[in-house]
Amino acid sequence: MRPKKSLGQNFLMHRQIAERIVQAAEVTKDDTVMEIGPGTGMLTRVLLGTAKKVIAVEADGELVAELNTTFATEIADGRLTLIHDDIRNVDPQIFGSYRLVANIPYYITGEIIRMFLTTNAKPRSMTLLVQKEVAERIARSKKESVLSIAVKTYGTPRYCFTVPRGAFRPAPNVDSAVLTITDIQAPFSSLEEEEWFFTVLKTGFMHKRKQLAKNLEEIAPGERVKEALMEAEVSATVRPEDVPLSSWKAIARKVRI
Repeated sequence: MRPKKSLGQNFLMHRQIAERIVQAAEVTKDDTVMEIGPGTGMLTRVLLGTAKKVIAVEADGELVAELNTTFATEIADGRLTLIHDDIRNVDPQIFGSYRLVANIPYYITGEIIRMFLTTNAKPRSMTLLVQKEVAERIARSKKESVLSIAVKTYGTPRYCFTVPRGAFRPAPNVDSAVLTITDIQAPFSSLEEEEWFFTVLKTGFMHKRKQLAKNLEEIAPGERVKEALMEAEVSATVRPEDVPLSSWKAIARKVRI
């Protein structure tokens, strides 16, 4: 099958890397695994050899037809369920307890991470093959971003290993990396609390070169912002990229009107 640029397809071609991804995901024979974008089935085959059941969601109709033929036995046995749809249209609540494993298109990485961390049916863990720079920003960088704080709010990210661009067909312009998110939880007591936290976070990063206090004055009086920073033990001159998750939580609570 020829990869479709419109769908951001880069097929993983190395079984050894697929095996390392499954190891990083800590998949066991008792697990149900949701795979996004199985492509030609390289990762799917390794998952089927390890997991109890695999649910694969593929948007490309031509690939679905090929996968139905390739994995006809596994589908008939009920070990593989193949869904022809865009993952963004699928409700995770229908799958019960599951782990998420995915080689996702770069252009929807943030959207997929947000979708599965905020759904009521959160996965037990997420193991994602993403752009190396994104994985580093989330799990390795000393400077925070909206994305890195968002991920750490819900779970624990870890940079597992680098995947060279030559492992894909066609080869992307950059290297990739495997990122895992474990200890996934629901950290907010209400939807309103969750929405307010992210309003504060996004406002705080609105102008990265500005001091955090100046940014937050967009949504709260200056005196209240000052008090919030003091309570969070954060300097009045700090920049948003230098503020850890624990302080963001304290700030969000204090500046709320």
